[in-house]
Amino acid sequence: MTGLKTLDAMRVTPGDHVGLALRDLTAGERVDVAGVPVELAEAIGRGHKFALAPIAQGGIVLKYGWPIGHATQAIAVGEWVHSHNLETTLSGLAAYTYAPAPAAPLPPPANATFMGYRRADGRVGTRNEIWVIATVGCVANVCEKIARLARSEFAGEVDGITAITHPFGCSQLGDDLSATRRILATLAGHPNVGGVLFVGLGCESNQLDALLDSAPWLDRSRVRSVRSQSVENEIEAGLEAIGELVAIAAEDEREACPLSALVIGLKCGGSDGFSGLTANPLLGRLTDRVTAAGGSAILTEIPEIFGAEQLLMSRAASRQVFDALASVINDFKQYFIDHDQPVYENPSPGNKDGGITTLEEKSLGAVQKGGSAPLVDVIRYGERQTMPGLTLLEAPGNDAVSSTALAAAGANVILFTTGRGTPLGFPVPTLKISSNSALAARKPGWIDFNAGGLVQGRSPEEADEAFLACVLDIASGTPACNENNDERSIAIWKRGVTL
Repeated sequence: MTGLKTLDAMRVTPGDHVGLALRDLTAGERVDVAGVPVELAEAIGRGHKFALAPIAQGGIVLKYGWPIGHATQAIAVGEWVHSHNLETTLSGLAAYTYAPAPAAPLPPPANATFMGYRRADGRVGTRNEIWVIATVGCVANVCEKIARLARSEFAGEVDGITAITHPFGCSQLGDDLSATRRILATLAGHPNVGGVLFVGLGCESNQLDALLDSAPWLDRSRVRSVRSQSVENEIEAGLEAIGELVAIAAEDEREACPLSALVIGLKCGGSDGFSGLTANPLLGRLTDRVTAAGGSAILTEIPEIFGAEQLLMSRAASRQVFDALASVINDFKQYFIDHDQPVYENPSPGNKDGGITTLEEKSLGAVQKGGSAPLVDVIRYGERQTMPGLTLLEAPGNDAVSSTALAAAGANVILFTTGRGTPLGFPVPTLKISSNSALAARKPGWIDFNAGGLVQGRSPEEADEAFLACVLDIASGTPACNENNDERSIAIWKRGVTL
């Protein structure tokens, strides 16, 4: 595999109908695309597409070797291809056929280790922290105060003390309440947690006893709780409880752990025209290395699979996995239909500014984060990952909701690619990987790794080794940018009525 040369433009896959501008191009400029000169009929922005051959009105347009939509008007060679002349072909539910493809060869297992915390259940944490989790939004500020005071009182004794807050837990019913309870319970059982303090109010729908009963996996010796209405001073009670937890967690020590103990959460947000060319394939190659070594990767953002789902379906490890995948895809489409919304109302304005036109194009870039590894499992929102290999997790495309679900599922690091940039971070280390060098240069406080060098002559092999080293370094305790910036939050997917 060779690096991408520094070019003005390129064709991503042989047979594509469009070229990709690697810099801002001007009208009348002649560019070489895979040995074919193309004269541009108009200015083409960096990351945007232009026609390499005439495209008839109604004609299917290929990028990544797959359809990304159809032309709404005739498009001449060198013309800009975007929202004004390209439209999605997606509509409603689909019938899928089980047609497994031969498994792609995975790379040999990497002989790599990181320094992690091995837990009693065999899982490994990349951090040893105390999490203060609110059962209800009414005590969010109480949790923040407890965590802030505890960080000062117990500085240096554990890796961190963090408040996990949200606005829910009351005025919820049925499945909606159960989903809130489940996501909090799975978060509490994360291997990065050396101890958890639940803080409740006392009268909320999300009763603490029911939450604990829903989480048999919790190590009760590392769980404490405070019901604010039942104590004289909830801040003092919380600090006392954290003192007990810190005394336990402070005995934990990092030890060398193999790559098989790594669970990477795969996420993209603020994607641009380079995301599917640089950052997402970089994650895909790491996914293949981690899963080849017996480790785990979790892919999510179901709406950002629409249009590319067949690529994952062909890699389903069994008919059962295929059926589960088809079900979660169509269930999510039905979710949109039930709310009178089109299934294709994506990409975002920022995606479009960055060069992505249709949901198919966005999805074909996004699924590359999953590499070529077989898909071994499909889990629903709030469930925990249990099988080594590549797992698909039900969650929406929303950055905060899907990343929270990744953390709850057990990702001990989240790898988040972005072309536009975001400071957002979550309870576990959240590495930001820029798809272009301009973003990395502009926002060094946000970006942990720059994949943009892949269009500036850096070889994939060199980038892969540097990226693996970066991930293992952060897994071993070096703070990610989100941790340095104290960007650690959650968002819960609320789907029911509010009383």
